[in-house]
Parts: sequence; structure tokens; C-alpha cells
Amino acid sequence: MTRTSFCIVLITLLIVSSCGSDQKKNFQITRSKELAIKNKVHNVLLDYEKEQGWQLLFDGKTLNGWHLYNNADSTKYSAWEVHNGTIFCNATDESKVFGDLVTDHAFENYELVFEWQMALRGNGGVFINVQETPAYKATYNTGPEYQLLEPEHMDTKTPLKRPGTLWGLSPQLNRVEAKPVGTWNTSRILQKNGKLQFYLNGTLTVEEDLNSKEWQTKLKNSNFKDALDFGKNTQGKIAFQNWYFESWFRNIKIRAL
Repeated sequence: MTRTSFCIVLITLLIVSSCGSDQKKNFQITRSKELAIKNKVHNVLLDYEKEQGWQLLFDGKTLNGWHLYNNADSTKYSAWEVHNGTIFCNATDESKVFGDLVTDHAFENYELVFEWQMALRGNGGVFINVQETPAYKATYNTGPEYQLLEPEHMDTKTPLKRPGTLWGLSPQLNRVEAKPVGTWNTSRILQKNGKLQFYLNGTLTVEEDLNSKEWQTKLKNSNFKDALDFGKNTQGKIAFQNWYFESWFRNIKIRAL
């Protein structure tokens, strides 16, 4: 065999080997997704998710990594508890400590995915870019809100308060309905360099650039015009709202972008 022929054979073998490796990897990822759907695995990262850089924000058993806003040691007595593999807001029990549940760590460029459901006619929200300091009394003083809404709630008919909207500022780009009480919704939030996208059950509902003049104009013409620090940050903590309605969250995961 000539040297040229040998090189050709070697290159061919390398290509075939590489293709086989890629096919095996793709099969493993596909199979992992299939098994997740079949077995309804919750609050667990699968191999392909780990490869993609996902991290769990809820382990399915504890509230580790979370605390009440401006009250670091209070979750033990709060309305927030772990129930059947979910983060449950026991908002109707008046003996519980009231307050929004916030992450211990701040995030900047990321993709956040979570599943949620609300009680009948329930209303809640997820805040992003929250600044935690005694200077602010609540998460909504600084953090824009991804609206959570059970379909029977009256705000479903209000464009700036529909599910998946950026509450009070950005109506749904594409119309989509939340699922009713007893069923799970999937939400997705992407933020990179101030560019923000919200999704509800696979549908894009919001697209904003928090660094743009258009965003600043929206703020000046909104109910947030007097909240000087609202919507000004592109990094911060993530918070779940305690707003008088029972709510459930699971499969909360995040990855850096």
C-alpha cells in the first residue's frame, strides 16, 4: 500500500469513527429525553441537561438556596414549604410568615425554566433582577414580573395582566392561554445582555431590551414611573410571589448563557 493510499484509508476510518460517536451521543440524548417523559422524572437533571450546563434551583426535598426577601432565616415558619416534590405557597394559612421567596444568589445572563400551577382564580408572579437590600421593602420595587394567572381569574381579560406578560408593561406578543387549576404550565425566561424573552407553554409572549430607549419610555409612561430603581438592572435575584393564592412550582432549573 502506498503512503497516499494509507492516508486516505486512515482519514476515512477517522470520519466513520467520528460519525459513529456523534450518532451514539445523539441517540443517548434522545433516549434520555424519552425516558424523562415516560417516567415523569421531576426535580432531577438528566445527563443531557448536565451537558448543557443546567443547574437545579430546587432539589425537590428542601428549600435550600431560597429565603424570604430581606429575611434570610425565616423559611421555616413561612408560607413556603415543600409538598409532594413541589415548592408550595400555603398562602391561605394566616399563621404563616408572609413574604416572597427569593434565591440566595443573583443571576445575570441565563435561561430559566420552571413548571407552575395556581389555585382556582389564582394570581401570582415570578420576579427577575430583584435587588435585595433594606432600602427596598419588596421584590416588586426593583424586579419586573412574569405574570402567573389561573384562567378563571378576572385579570385574564386585561392585556397587560394576562399570563406570561411582563406585568403592567408588555402584553402578550402571541396569544396563549394558561392551563387551568390542577394542570401544569411550563414557563421559560431568557435574559442576555439585557435582552429579555418570556415564553408560556412554548409560545413567545414577551420580548424587551432593558437597555433600550424604548424600554425607558415604557417605564416613564407606566405605573412604575415613580419607582426610580425599577427595571434598571440586568442582573439580580429571582423571586416567587406570595400573593394570597396557593401556588405550586417544580422542575426549576437554570443555566448560564
